[in-house]
Amino acid sequence: MSKTTTITLGDRKFTLDRDKAEAAFAAKRVINGRQTMFFNILPLKYTWAYDLYKKMKANHWEPEDIQMQKDCEHWREKSGFISDVDRWIIKMAIGYFSAAEGIVGDNILHVIREAVTAPELKLVLGRHAQEENIHADSLVYMISSLGINPHECEAMFEDVDTIKNKTDFVVSNSRALRRDMDFTLPEVKSALAKNIFLFGQCMEGTQFYGLFGMVLALYRQNKFPGIGQMFSYTLRDESNHIELLRQLFQDLIDENPEIWTEDFREELRSTMSEAISLEKKFIRDCLPLAAVGLTAEEFGQYIDYIGDRRLVGVGLEPLHANLTNPLPWLSEMMEIKKETNFFEGRVTEYRRGVDLAGVSDDEL
Repeated sequence: MSKTTTITLGDRKFTLDRDKAEAAFAAKRVINGRQTMFFNILPLKYTWAYDLYKKMKANHWEPEDIQMQKDCEHWREKSGFISDVDRWIIKMAIGYFSAAEGIVGDNILHVIREAVTAPELKLVLGRHAQEENIHADSLVYMISSLGINPHECEAMFEDVDTIKNKTDFVVSNSRALRRDMDFTLPEVKSALAKNIFLFGQCMEGTQFYGLFGMVLALYRQNKFPGIGQMFSYTLRDESNHIELLRQLFQDLIDENPEIWTEDFREELRSTMSEAISLEKKFIRDCLPLAAVGLTAEEFGQYIDYIGDRRLVGVGLEPLHANLTNPLPWLSEMMEIKKETNFFEGRVTEYRRGVDLAGVSDDEL
């Protein structure tokens, strides 16, 4: 028996078909779900996506809110407080991330968001892409504030082999999915799942963390405080992006269990292993000499630790046994709720108007 609700207002009657509404809800899926031109989020099926969207929105920040006067002084100073390696780390960070953030945002919009069908998933992915724009904008702000030649950053991206190899690793995968795809085919479902894993757990979740650690190590030493503040905000955003793509990956697998084969699981572990290898080589270019109180080898150990956490987070076996976090101070830095403006003495909340729960070691 059809379930309907009739609403009478004066001489007008409106009949709402509950069966149709329930069928529309049941047809919501990560992929191959109900296609509609109406961006009707309600009723929510993927509540985690909407909750995460609201959390990401509350985290909004703008680069211009960050003071860069002290950074400019550090960039020009000749006293020896700032070393050539310190400046090289900043250049590598700007050179790599100025393009990498755009690569992530482009893949989110033109591969993942195009494939998913549930509106609440499209909503949170749109927010993800917007935050990548903010991160890219922050790098433009850094370049213009320090007076770095932008062509030099472009040259680094094209000519430093370890940067090129990292980006080719993800871009080749993304490019392969930019055509009409039949998502009813198991091999196509697997290709999308791998893309989500690659960008969420390998690129943003692991390959970003070497330079994040180096820049925040400088920040910890009171060097380049504005850049350090922007990178700490960016890393907090990245924690949400990693969780978004982790949840999306798991829901896609749950709805399409036929692709979760032993061969596919090993392919993903191999993909993470390659990502870690590329990142370790990149770290050696970023840190050719011991600096920031650490060596390239110690940062490499951190990448092993992070990569294993990403694997375990999606139900895969780690590549190593019983690794511990060699950089626990990085987790501590993520738990700071407030940042002090270095020139006006005012305190600004990272989340405006809400309490910011610290990012725990489990979330890194």
